[in-house]
Amino acid sequence: MNNPIVTQQPIEARATTGLMVVAKRYLVKYNLLLIFVLLCVVGSIVSPNFATTANITNVLQQTSLVGIVSIGMTFVILTGNIDLSVGSVAAFAGMIIAIFVNDGMNLWLSVLLGILCGVISGAVLGGLSAFLTVPSFMTTLAGLVGIRGATYLLSDGVPVSGIPDVLTNIGTGRVGGIPDVGIIFISIAILAAVALRFTVFGEHLYATGSNEVAARLSGVNTKLIVASAFAICGALAAVAGVLLTARLTVGQPTAYVGLELDAIAAVVLGGTSLFGGRGGVFGTVIAVFMLAVIRNVFNLMGLGSFYQMVITGVVLIIALVLNRIAENRGKR
Repeated sequence: MNNPIVTQQPIEARATTGLMVVAKRYLVKYNLLLIFVLLCVVGSIVSPNFATTANITNVLQQTSLVGIVSIGMTFVILTGNIDLSVGSVAAFAGMIIAIFVNDGMNLWLSVLLGILCGVISGAVLGGLSAFLTVPSFMTTLAGLVGIRGATYLLSDGVPVSGIPDVLTNIGTGRVGGIPDVGIIFISIAILAAVALRFTVFGEHLYATGSNEVAARLSGVNTKLIVASAFAICGALAAVAGVLLTARLTVGQPTAYVGLELDAIAAVVLGGTSLFGGRGGVFGTVIAVFMLAVIRNVFNLMGLGSFYQMVITGVVLIIALVLNRIAENRGKR
């Protein structure tokens, strides 16, 4: 019996195929980073002021507070939920600090209480959603309205000044040319990435978002995990509120209106699935910077705000489509 003739690819062809597979894998994993780099290149071409040290540090300072909130939102969305209350929580925490300091309370105790308010509000809203099976959209929508109303009641709707210099120095200060708030943002991002990837809590968070029923049957306390994710989100929103008060030198009751939309956009653009279980901090951070670069380039070009809104929306759609195309090709 004759043996069938087996043809083999030349070594060069197999090597080329292997390189294409590796390239496709990295393209899928880092496609958003490539888009971000491309935007930076375009920004450098259209505006000579874009790549300057002053502009880069300015972008980092403006991005950091939204980035901190977006990291917290990543935890919530990874569980398949959403938090619409982050803007109100941030404003409330900033107002708490301003009022308590003006009443003579120790500054750092005021800061701690402001952050604790964020933790409690997040835990309560998340707990209502998890333990009473109320959709998180509804509980946090109620939180958005109620907490913002409480902020207006505390301040009579007017800013509260009198923030000590030691706190305002953190909001506006720099270390080696890098804004303090930027250092805080990067530090939080690293800690969050480590927590998600290398801790039991992170594993349970992904498991809960991927398949809550299966995770619960495997012994994961999914309700507690969801409530904890909301508590973390509330804490980080409060931190952003503290830092904004430090930067503005006043507690501003109208601060962060619409912040939740920016945070959700950054998280989803960064590759975290709205259905939970997939994504991470790295993509969120890149998306936050990408959105900031887009706005910064438009400002340097002197483009009107209305045009900025339209073009930003188009760029977001293009980025999301390219992201999805790359993911689909990577699955083949």
